[in-house]
Amino acid sequence: MDPTDDRKVFDEVAALATEQRNPRTTGVDLLAVREVLELINEEDRTVPNAVYREIPHVAEAVELVEAAIRAGGRLFYVGAGTSGRLGVLDAAECPPTFGTDPETVQGVIAGGRGALVRAVEGAEDDREAGAAELERRAVSSRDVVMGIAASRRTPFVLGALEKALSLRAKTIYLTCGPRAEISLPVDVAICPVVGPEVIMGSTRMKAGTAEKLVLNMITTCAMIRLGKVYENMMVDLMATSRKLKERSRRTLMIATGVGFDEAGEALTRARGSVKRAIVMLRTGTDADGADRLLEEARGFVRVAIERHHEAKDKGRGKEKNKDED
Repeated sequence: MDPTDDRKVFDEVAALATEQRNPRTTGVDLLAVREVLELINEEDRTVPNAVYREIPHVAEAVELVEAAIRAGGRLFYVGAGTSGRLGVLDAAECPPTFGTDPETVQGVIAGGRGALVRAVEGAEDDREAGAAELERRAVSSRDVVMGIAASRRTPFVLGALEKALSLRAKTIYLTCGPRAEISLPVDVAICPVVGPEVIMGSTRMKAGTAEKLVLNMITTCAMIRLGKVYENMMVDLMATSRKLKERSRRTLMIATGVGFDEAGEALTRARGSVKRAIVMLRTGTDADGADRLLEEARGFVRVAIERHHEAKDKGRGKEKNKDED
């Protein structure tokens, strides 16, 4: 490698906000265990405020994701190291939590599946590989590509975002560096600046925590907007384990007031769908009728139930007027 390139990268990395020394932790190697833990906790408590300041931009990201999924598009998280693992984690949790197709939210990590369990640090430097991953997944203008890079300079992520822009996909960039340092013309930049880490450059700590919080916010809010939640309960979850099966039953019991056995019977009639079962029990319809109500309500349980009862009340009113005439 050209020594000039080495110096250029060195200077670039040295200037990153995430690579600075934290003046509050320079004596951490002299502290007792409890003191170290208290210091880490003090630093961690600054993260939610950094994320809070970015909520207007997170809201923009949610709107992009909601619109894309509603139109049949997909959300791709692209990252390396900790950032990549967090993206894969969030994507993997969407099907069991919200009943989404595994293709709808996908995590792309530099180095592939093996990088999930063992660091493949050099993979983050391959700009072309980031672009190639999007080509392999046939990303199009209907999709959203979200780059995740604590330091904002990860070549793998930049290559993917550049490719996404050329494909006219919507783009989001989540980074813990200042917004002014982003050179790519992405649609939305989310920049929770958490400051230097307890251990210099260890972005698996505050930066990773901030990224996790933002990812939670984006998919959770988007799924709420897509009708995947009733009140504050997940109603499109997939009962793929004993725990989730019993959560489905408990959700139905809370939402409708039925007992344990009746909830189990209703779920059987609803072919395992909590959403369908709630509408069936709250409206007195069968599975097909519940599906029609949900389709008219764009998947929102509350709207489906309210519209059914409003129509029923109107029908009663017309009958009453007819009798009076």
